[in-house]
Amino acid sequence: MPYRFRPVAEADLPLLHAWRRKPHVMQWWGPPDVEDTAETLADPRVAMWIVEHLPENGTARPFAYAQDYDPHDWEDHPFAHLPPGSRGIDQFIGEPDMLNQGHGTAFVREHVARLFAHGAPAVGTDPHPDNARAIRAYEKADFTVASEPLDTRWGRAVLMECWR
Repeated sequence: MPYRFRPVAEADLPLLHAWRRKPHVMQWWGPPDVEDTAETLADPRVAMWIVEHLPENGTARPFAYAQDYDPHDWEDHPFAHLPPGSRGIDQFIGEPDMLNQGHGTAFVREHVARLFAHGAPAVGTDPHPDNARAIRAYEKADFTVASEPLDTRWGRAVLMECWR
């Protein structure tokens, strides 16, 4: 499944705000006002991406959000044990009709491959322990569970890692 990752621009903020208000996104990311998207866009530590699906016959369709960051840029980050150059990732599918079709696993796998190609030795992600759909998608994308459920300053999580 072909995907394109393009940097988030200010023009994308209304789309991201709309996705953040979707019940299936709020369930795991919290209310949209918890983490302001415009503030994240202004933070040079976070690379933000709109993920577009590129069907063989059709127009590119934005359907998901992804971000990656260096966990060493945050004090007491749960992935601080990963070697220098590693990346942390977070993502969600914003369009409900794109859920349960394998897109999550596929675009996460592609995003991780892009990060490895740029030199990352490892990638970590931290879904909520009750988010079975996300955990299964990450496992299919070659992540392994690296911790028991734990509390972080960003919420309850299970740490998952993928190594180059």
